[in-house]
Amino acid sequence: MKHYLLTFSFIILTIPPPWLQGQSLSALMQESAIFEKQQKTQQALDALLLAEKIAPTNAQLMVSIAKQTSYLMTEATNDADKLRLGNLALSYSEKAVKLDPNLCDAYLSVAVCQGKLLPLMGVKESILASRAIKSAVDRALVIDPMNDLAWHILGRWHQLLADVSGFKKTIAQLVYGNIPSASNEESVKYLEKAIALNPERLMHYIELGRTYAQMGQSAEASKYIKKGLAMPDREKEDPDTKKRGRDTLDECCS
Repeated sequence: MKHYLLTFSFIILTIPPPWLQGQSLSALMQESAIFEKQQKTQQALDALLLAEKIAPTNAQLMVSIAKQTSYLMTEATNDADKLRLGNLALSYSEKAVKLDPNLCDAYLSVAVCQGKLLPLMGVKESILASRAIKSAVDRALVIDPMNDLAWHILGRWHQLLADVSGFKKTIAQLVYGNIPSASNEESVKYLEKAIALNPERLMHYIELGRTYAQMGQSAEASKYIKKGLAMPDREKEDPDTKKRGRDTLDECCS
């Protein structure tokens, strides 16, 4: 009887569940894309997790799962959930890199997930994460130097580190060693490169404007932020990007 139960259990576990039978990887990916356009993040992720059962070694699928999980992180209302979801998204990104070391999107996913986790990190962790972001985006640009998102991330990286106060830099250097060097000028250069490659992404303009605001150039800041704000939302996080832009306008250009 025991042997019979074990055999029956094995058969049950190896049979695809009814909701998965007959579904293909491409169909589930398309289903997820539809949910994403409808701003239904959890449903989009659920479809991808079903697809993972079909193709657990598909690197691009791992990137897609990381993307939707990171969206859920943004939607989370407390730091504990944000941290849990952010680390889960990062783990899928890192898995994608291992599965396909030549996939540009995998490295960009690592960089994006690390960037979203930065506000939840202490000084030491954030310094290590900033190095990981730079390393990932540099690798992405070796693979695809025409990727506008990679240049955008590099521009944001310089923007963020250039804004670290002198006091924080001194403490970080004393305790943890040298932190990566960065400048607003480099941020401007890389964000302009992102715009040249893809002028349809509003986040390029708004972040360029925010860098100019950081430099004290309010006229340039206002010009680029307002240009981004006037563009239609096309991506999941465009509303949040616009909010950052409006907040920057209120601070520097009102």
